[in-house]
Amino acid sequence: MAGKPLGDFSGAHLPPQNLVAERSVLGSILLENMAIDEIADILHPDHFYSDVHSIIYAAILKLNEIGTKVDAVTLAEELDKRNQLDDIGGVPYVLEILDSVPHAAHVKNYAEIVRDKWIQRTLTNVCTEVLRDCYEGTDDTADVLTKAERGIFDILENQEISQKLSMDDIMLATLDRINTRMGKEGSISGLSTGFSDLDRQTNGFQPAELIILAARPSMGKTALVCNIAEWSAGAGETATLIFSLEQSKLELAERFLCIRAKLDGHRLRKGQLEPEERHALLEASSELSRLPLFIDDHPGRTVGQISAICRRLKRRNKLGLVIIDYLQLIEPEDKRANREQQIAQITRRLKGIAKENELPLIALSQLNRGVELREDKRPRLADLRESGAIEQDADIVMFLHRPDAYNPEDRPGLAEIVVAKHRSGPTGIVNLQWRRESMRFDDYDPMMDGGATSSF
Repeated sequence: MAGKPLGDFSGAHLPPQNLVAERSVLGSILLENMAIDEIADILHPDHFYSDVHSIIYAAILKLNEIGTKVDAVTLAEELDKRNQLDDIGGVPYVLEILDSVPHAAHVKNYAEIVRDKWIQRTLTNVCTEVLRDCYEGTDDTADVLTKAERGIFDILENQEISQKLSMDDIMLATLDRINTRMGKEGSISGLSTGFSDLDRQTNGFQPAELIILAARPSMGKTALVCNIAEWSAGAGETATLIFSLEQSKLELAERFLCIRAKLDGHRLRKGQLEPEERHALLEASSELSRLPLFIDDHPGRTVGQISAICRRLKRRNKLGLVIIDYLQLIEPEDKRANREQQIAQITRRLKGIAKENELPLIALSQLNRGVELREDKRPRLADLRESGAIEQDADIVMFLHRPDAYNPEDRPGLAEIVVAKHRSGPTGIVNLQWRRESMRFDDYDPMMDGGATSSF
C-alpha cells in the first residue's frame, strides 16, 4: 500500500494558534484604549491566525492613528467604511469580543501569546519550504542551506520584541561601552591592526565599521590584510574570517607562512629552502594551526551567503574580524541591475553585516585606471571603481600606495596607507615598510624619512 509522501502535511493538526488570546487582545483594547500603547510595537495585524481578528486589529490601529476613541460603535463604523463589517460577523461579533476579556491589564501577556504562535507558524512555513526544496531538488544544496539558515535567523531576530528607547537605557548602554574602552589595555579602543602608526591614526578598527582598503593591482593589498589577520588572530582570542574570492586557501596559507616565518615567497614556491628555513616553516605552520583563523575560498559568494557564514561562525566562535578579498568579486543577487546599482547593494549589505555582528569588516576594492594617468599616482576617493556608494557606506576608506611600483628608484620599500575618509576621526597618511620577499609589512622606521604620518 502506498504511503503518504514525506513532506505532505495534509490532514495534519492545525497550525499553531490561540484564538482565545487573539480575542482577549482585541477585547482588552475595546475595554481600555491605553492597552494598545502596550502592544502596538510588538503586534501587527499579520500576527493573528484568524483573518477576522487581523481585519479588526488593523481597523483598531487605524482609529488609534487618527486619534479616534476605540469602542464597539466606532470600530463597527470603521469596519463598515471599509466594507468589512459583514466579513467579520457584524456588530454581534464585536460585542462578543468585548464580553470575552478575562482582564484588560493582561493585554501584553495575551499579545505575546499571539506573537509566539505566529513565530511558530512562521517556523513551520520555513521548514515546509525547505522540505519542498529538498524533495523537488530544483535548488542547489548550498542555496537550500542558505535559504533555511536565513529563514531561521529572521525568526530569531523577530523574537527581540522590544527595543530600549528611553534615554536612561541608552545612556546606560553608552556608559558601559565607554567603560569597556577605558578598561582596555593600550592606547586604542578598537581592534589593533598590528601597526602602531595606523592604530594611532584610526584608533583601531571599531565594531560595526565597514573599512574599505583599495589599491591598484599588485600593490600588496591582499598581503596587507593577511598581515592584519595574522596579527588580530594571534594577539587576542577573537576569530578572524577571510573570504578569499580570488585566491585559493592554499595560496593564502603560503602567504601566511611567509609572513609568519619571514621566508622568501619566491624560493618557497620553487621549493628551494635551506634547513633552517624549513625548520622556521614547520614552526610557523604549527603556530598558525593554533590561531582562530578561518578561510572561505568558495568563488562567487553572494552577500547573503557571506552573511549566513558570518552569523554561523559568530555563534560558534568569538568572531572579531571579517575580511573580504575582494568586493568586486562578490556575486550580485540582482543580476538585472546595472553594475553601479549592484555594487551599491553589496556595500550596503556589507555595512549591515558589520553592524549586525558588531565587528569590523574590511573589504578590499579595486581602483579605476585614472590614477595611473595622473602625474601624482597617489589614489583619491574619486578613483574608487564603479560606485560612489562605496565611499558613502564606508566608515573608513584607505588606499595602499607604493611609489616604487611606478618608479623603482622612488623611495623603494615605502608603502603609504592613505586614510582618505574616517567617519569618526582624522584623515592622513601612514607610512609602512614593505618587504616584498616575505610579503610582510612592518612599522616604518622614522629615521629613514623623518616621520611616519602626515595629515592632508
